[in-house]
Amino acid sequence: MRSRQTVVVEKWIRTVSHILGTTTRYTLKNRSKMIEVVCNDRLGKKVRVKCNSEDTIGDLKKLIAAQTGTRWDKIVLKKWYTIFKDHVSLGDYEIHDGQNLELYYQ
Repeated sequence: MRSRQTVVVEKWIRTVSHILGTTTRYTLKNRSKMIEVVCNDRLGKKVRVKCNSEDTIGDLKKLIAAQTGTRWDKIVLKKWYTIFKDHVSLGDYEIHDGQNLELYYQ
């Protein structure tokens, strides 16, 4: 029997994934570590986003777009000269909790 808190969390995950237009990959048994990524566009906008380390760069862009009001496909994320690809996960790029990324628009 599932607890009320488990049901509420699963419903919230389905709602957020429906809003973002993504399929949900999260289960409560197999949770990855939540991290906070800071994205700065150096034009006065600094965004803090909480996500999982297994999320892809595309998922991170969708979360940033939800906070900033821009389209997710117009966002480019960089660190120095590395442009991050949408299909690669944050863990594969070794993006950790509290890491700063550069936010550009195309």
